[in-house]
Amino acid sequence: MVGPPLAALHHSATLSAVNVAPVRSSECQARVSFSLESQLSLLSGSTSARSNVAPKDHRLQQQQQQRVFASSARTAATGPVVATLASENEAAKPSVKPANSGDSRLAKVPIERIRNFSIIAHIDHGKSTLADKLLETTGTVQAREMKEQFLDNMDLERERGITIKLQAARMRHVSRVDGKAYCLNLIDTPGHVDFSYEVSRSLAACEGALLVVDASQGVEAQTLANVYLAIEGNLEIIPVLNKIDLPGADPERVRAEVEEVVGLDASDAILCSAKEGIGIDDILESIIAKVPPPAPTRDQPLRCLIFDSYYDPYRGVIVYFRVVDGEVRKGDSVRFMASGKQYEVDELGVLSPTQMQVECLYAGEVGYLAASIRQVADARVGDTITHAGGAGKGGPPAKESLPGYREAVPMVFCGLFPIDADQFPSLREALEKLQLNDAALQFEPESSSAMGFGFRCGFLGLLHMDVVQERLEREYGLDLITTAPSVVYRVLKRDGTVVECSNPSEMPDASIRTEIQEPYVRMDILSPKDYIGTLMELSQERRGEFVEMKYVTEARTTLSYDMPLGEVVGDFFDQLKSRTKGYASMEYKVIGYRKSNLVKMDIQLNGEAVEPLSAIVHQEKAYGVGRALTQKLKELIPRQMFKIPIQACVGTKVIASETIAAIRKDVLAKCYGGDISRKKKLLKKQAAGKKRMKALGRVEVPQDAFMAVLRLEKESL
Repeated sequence: MVGPPLAALHHSATLSAVNVAPVRSSECQARVSFSLESQLSLLSGSTSARSNVAPKDHRLQQQQQQRVFASSARTAATGPVVATLASENEAAKPSVKPANSGDSRLAKVPIERIRNFSIIAHIDHGKSTLADKLLETTGTVQAREMKEQFLDNMDLERERGITIKLQAARMRHVSRVDGKAYCLNLIDTPGHVDFSYEVSRSLAACEGALLVVDASQGVEAQTLANVYLAIEGNLEIIPVLNKIDLPGADPERVRAEVEEVVGLDASDAILCSAKEGIGIDDILESIIAKVPPPAPTRDQPLRCLIFDSYYDPYRGVIVYFRVVDGEVRKGDSVRFMASGKQYEVDELGVLSPTQMQVECLYAGEVGYLAASIRQVADARVGDTITHAGGAGKGGPPAKESLPGYREAVPMVFCGLFPIDADQFPSLREALEKLQLNDAALQFEPESSSAMGFGFRCGFLGLLHMDVVQERLEREYGLDLITTAPSVVYRVLKRDGTVVECSNPSEMPDASIRTEIQEPYVRMDILSPKDYIGTLMELSQERRGEFVEMKYVTEARTTLSYDMPLGEVVGDFFDQLKSRTKGYASMEYKVIGYRKSNLVKMDIQLNGEAVEPLSAIVHQEKAYGVGRALTQKLKELIPRQMFKIPIQACVGTKVIASETIAAIRKDVLAKCYGGDISRKKKLLKKQAAGKKRMKALGRVEVPQDAFMAVLRLEKESL
């Protein structure tokens, strides 16, 4: 009778030991295993000595066996529950998938079934929404994980409805036509003019592009700018008319606009609504059918194009790249050709859209690598990665880098000063952290008599400046003052040297300079024809030189002007939108430097120049700007015991002046009568004291007055 129960006990004991282990501590495991071993040894010992025991001892032994059987039965009954809890706990842990996991997104496909494409569109034409729907339709992101603007990671991007940093995602789609699985690499791009450099570098990693146009608004200025970049890069362009579900959508009119303005055949343009999910499958099939696969160059030396990078505090710089030639493996020694730095690849993977590790990436694929790189400057965007060669692991190095590499050059400069002087170290630290992820941001220390210590920062444009300032205030809790934006001027000196200055304080004296040059841009404004007159007036106010006017359609026209960049970085965009009721859009590109009649205007208080209020203005505008500034300062600066002259000066010439009257004490109050000479003596003594005060006294500009003047400068310049 003992045989079968013992077998059952062995089975249940083993099951309970297996099931308990994942959820108990090591001490509990030891206690459980010890008790089971003691019970088994007790039973086996009792079995062997059964024939030699007395009847009373035999009954006692049977009672012990029954207690053991009962406890083992309870353990066997609870075993499946414990196992279920353990499996749930394991499933709840974040899993890092190895390279050989069964995820279909990591499955390798032949190079002829790889498609690299981008989405280009004007701001707010539905590009990010379309990217979200593509990720959801292909199963790359599950519906429960989905959120609006999935690829826009920053809160600022979601709030403003713009894409600032470009993103990438790998999708797997089975074609309806041939039933084969294709690897689709989407590279999301910004749509705003300030970030056109990010658009150009992402297009360089693609063979095709979706041109997304709002079916209710039609072709816009930045649509043209981005599509011309794609045409220059020989990309296959697929027109997509989005938002066809809107009541004001007119697909036929917009289709005709695309053909007339862009010059693309839009007869087979795909009609879709990214929000409602209409036409998404047609877009995926069109990408497979029309976008060419990458060139089969896997057997050539490694060349990878870097299209983005960001700083991770634990792994260093993470580099996003497209493999153009050859293949790269984990552990390879690689060299960045522009900086010349060499590293060993610690981590290699794909973006789907989260990072998933793989062992190898070959020509045509898009992925990321980590190599313990500590500085973003070592992995510049647009640089080429190749094997290090020599004794390093990997193949031979490439002889030539990929074409098109250029550094992002800031075009707009302004001063950033903390309102609280104690926040200066925090501002420096915050700017250094932002610069890790933003290669275009430049800054250097600057001191001001009025605002203390701060930084002179360079940006791609006004939106870039606005985004950086808002991130500093929101993410790092800083209170900042921003000076009026300026551009980089070139000054030719009498000795033949050329000096670049972005700050009025850096401007050489008029006696040693021969001319000043400023950057000009080609401004293209797309607008309904009803606003042509007001747009021409605005452009001429900003010293614009008319180039041409084209009628895009019967109702829309394009105006082209050559205009100083310094006139654009003020409130030009705000004025453009307000004067056209929001219907006009603009796009510009820098076309070089031209000689201009510019002067440096200083503001003097009580004979002393206040350097932060200085500005570089056109000579024709100097009087108006000077008059506005002096009047504003007169309203804002509190009266003193002495008279304060406020002067706007160009060189030694005063072009505008105001005077703040002195506060005068009535020194004659105690003189009820008597000789007039007594009164004259007191008045003369008061005048002498005020004269001494004026010579020794300093005028301090209150901070609220200073900020008000800076706002006025931004509007006037």
